[in-house]
Amino acid sequence: MNEFEQNVQSKRNDAIDSGVGFVVSFGFFAIMFVIATVIEFVAR
Repeated sequence: MNEFEQNVQSKRNDAIDSGVGFVVSFGFFAIMFVIATVIEFVAR
């Protein structure tokens, strides 16, 4: 067995980490969209 397979640093589920990353990136772009929409609405 590989040395790195025996000495794992993090035993957390990778699906949780990828889910958190997806939610954070989606939230960032959603906030950018809302800000751009508000700016466009105010500029009218």
